[in-house]
Formats: sequence, C-alpha cells, structure tokens
Amino acid sequence: MATVASSSICSVSSNTKSILTRNPTQIVHPKRFSVGSSGSGFFQNGLSFKSSSSSQVVKKSQACGVSIRARAATGKTLYDFNVKDIDGKDVNLSKFKGKVALIVNVASRCGLTTSNYSELSHIYEKYKTQGFEILAFPCNQFGGQEPGSNPEIKQFACTRFKADFPIFDKVDVNGPSTAPVYQFLKSTSGGFLGDIVKWNFEKFLVDKNGKVVERYPPTTSPFQIEKDIQKLLAA
Repeated sequence: MATVASSSICSVSSNTKSILTRNPTQIVHPKRFSVGSSGSGFFQNGLSFKSSSSSQVVKKSQACGVSIRARAATGKTLYDFNVKDIDGKDVNLSKFKGKVALIVNVASRCGLTTSNYSELSHIYEKYKTQGFEILAFPCNQFGGQEPGSNPEIKQFACTRFKADFPIFDKVDVNGPSTAPVYQFLKSTSGGFLGDIVKWNFEKFLVDKNGKVVERYPPTTSPFQIEKDIQKLLAA
C-alpha cells in the first residue's frame, strides 16, 4: 500500500515546478462567526466562545462538550478510513495511530489562507518530532476558493508556505458527496457547530486513540490551539 511521507510532501517534480504559483489576489473573507476562541471546549467546558453574556448559551456549550466526548468514546476512529494523498496515492490513516492530529480543510484563495498556512507550518515544525501531525484536506466548496488541480495546490502550499505536513486529495466536506472521513469527524463532534463545516480552515483535534476531542471554527487560529495540542501530547 502506498502512503504519503510527511518528510517529502513538498517534493515537486520538474514538470510541476513550471506551474505558476497562484497569487491569491481574489481572496474572499469568511463570514464573521460569533463562536470560536483560543479556549478549548475539550479542556474546559464544551465548545469555545469568544465571549457570551448568555448563560443559556454557555450551558448549551457545556452540554455539547459532554455529548461530544460521549459520542467520541464509542464507534469508529480516524484510523478506520482510507484516503488519497495529493499525488493520488492510497493512504490508510492508521499510519497515524498513536499521534495527535489536527485535521483542516484548506483553501488557497481565502482571506484566512496566509495566516492559517503560516501558523500551521510553524506548529508542525515545532511538534512533529513529538508525535503531532497535521492532515490537510483541500476543499473547493466555500466560495470556489480552492479551484486548482492537485499539483497546483501542492505547489502553492509548498512554495509559498513551506508546508511539509501531509496534504490529501481534494474532497467535499458537506453535502451528498462528503468524504467518509469528514462524515466521521462531523458525526463525532456536532455540538454547537452542528453537522456542517462552516468555512475554510475549520479544525478538528484528534487524540492518540483516533478520537475527536475538539472542534474549532475557522476563526480560531492554529496558534490558539497550541495549548490543547501540548496537553494531548503530554497525555
């Protein structure tokens, strides 16, 4: 079975090097979300909020946190799924067993692209030797902001941001053609964010047992998740 090697994800063939790196001039900023913060629902009291004056909403977040953990404790894990990498090779996600993983739907022309790719690359380099992985899934469902081919996406991420983490084949994260791995991610982490991925760069944090323990909206930056990553690595 062919697998993707994290250390060589940015290896680009000679014909691919000729592809012009797209400069995302036509970036579209996501809708502003009222949820999402640096705090982790898994490590605190449910899904995260920037601020809330409503005790009812807070209670809902607490209940959702319990529900997420209960659902994630049973059934399938991340390791039950097979995907294709950015080069079209089959990958069994069981190769990441025993590691903490951050799963992100990425796009090249989003208003969040530069900050997220830069921060993702930084934390990956910082923690990859400690058992941390980032699994990036390109998706073109939000404003058509990932229109390129797989070689173009790889060239963009590797050239502009030195992204050395695994990047996979372009997928749907919503709708009837949702990739099975995203059906799993959403079904085990629904809660306040619901069963729909809201925008580019929504994030799922998975523990060493392949269970989803936290979900972050697009407006939560990778740096804001770092403390949660550290706690899972130390567990």
